[in-house]
Amino acid sequence: MKTALLAVGQGSQFVGMIKDLYGKFPAAKNLVDRADEILGYKLSEICFEGPAETLKETRYTQPALFLHSAVVTDLIREKIQFDAVAGHSVGEYAALYGAGVLDFESALKLVALRGKLMFNAGEYAPGTMFAVIGGEQADVENLCEKLTLEGNGNVVVPANYNSPGQIVVSGSAEYLREKAPEFKKVGAKIVKELVVSGAFHSPLMLPAKEELAKAIHDAKFCDAKVPVYSNVYAKALTNADEIKEALIAQLTSPVKWTQSILEMESDGIERFIEVGPGKVLQGLVKRILPNSKIEGFGSESELTEVPA
Repeated sequence: MKTALLAVGQGSQFVGMIKDLYGKFPAAKNLVDRADEILGYKLSEICFEGPAETLKETRYTQPALFLHSAVVTDLIREKIQFDAVAGHSVGEYAALYGAGVLDFESALKLVALRGKLMFNAGEYAPGTMFAVIGGEQADVENLCEKLTLEGNGNVVVPANYNSPGQIVVSGSAEYLREKAPEFKKVGAKIVKELVVSGAFHSPLMLPAKEELAKAIHDAKFCDAKVPVYSNVYAKALTNADEIKEALIAQLTSPVKWTQSILEMESDGIERFIEVGPGKVLQGLVKRILPNSKIEGFGSESELTEVPA
């Protein structure tokens, strides 16, 4: 059965993450200690002890999520053979680590820089994101386009195509909060603001793009050992240069998660394994492909007996 490894994105973090793995598995302890050394601060303490408000800051959330997913990937990779990888937003970096595109240090440094730049961009151009649940994709897209045209410089764009009937929109903070009720007029059942520090995957992230692009170009990328399903293109990539360009574009482009999972299915993937904290991606895949085999590994109890 062809298997895909899926790495989580922002929102799955929690205080205490990785702590049980750190205490149980020597390989996990080694990787976490190494991360603290690379970063020059105790990311482990933020993960283990919080406070929650600190862990929620994008500059810490992103390296924390990468670290958790990387640890789990290392703990399962000898027992589970995976044929493809994908990651949701920042999870794409953990997916690239799993596919052998980036080594641990390079990936962690890029994620830490990405988190810092996105945090700063959110301070420079305040933005927010809303989950739009229900309604038709085309209606949500058309309303975003209309609101941007009428926005006098404010923007509203689709940011995440999470599952059928669930799109996250991203945009200028005050304007999007004012216009959010418009989505109910085009069929949405729920329109809920997310706890984020910026308008991710939108043009408001442009201030972060140039510096991140330089760092990505300077980093050593290898061709992928297994196909990487890109957020931006929703198709499999293996060429290192193509992966670099997709990763740069990802910062200001929507995450095509639904499209990526459907593309995997069409390429013969039948089993999906989420690595990292929580079960968000398992829930999304269930809604996209109700009949697929879905599992997740993130805690000590889940990892104690990993099925082959």
